[in-house]
Amino acid sequence: MQKWSPNECKCSITYTLSVVGGKWKWLILYKLFENGVQRYGELKRTIPLITHKMLSQQLKELESENLIYRNEYHQVPPKVEYSLTEKGATLIPILQLMSSWGEINKPYEV
Repeated sequence: MQKWSPNECKCSITYTLSVVGGKWKWLILYKLFENGVQRYGELKRTIPLITHKMLSQQLKELESENLIYRNEYHQVPPKVEYSLTEKGATLIPILQLMSSWGEINKPYEV
């Protein structure tokens, strides 16, 4: 996703969308909230439709915005765990509202 320039981010909504916009970031944040600390493979299994490349890219972007924490263990085989930061956890009430809205408004299955 192309980022907005700083001049375009003067609006708070535009800024928020520049940080967490896109198809996958909200879902990644919600899965980390729902399941707690997760390794890359565990996270990938909870979001089966995301590609490895896209998951890796989205995790890097969320980390650069200080919404998730990446903890790398120096061992063989390598181990990396992801979790929400305090800043990332502040988005959880919004995610819960989005989930409730979706439950109420999604079309009934036939």
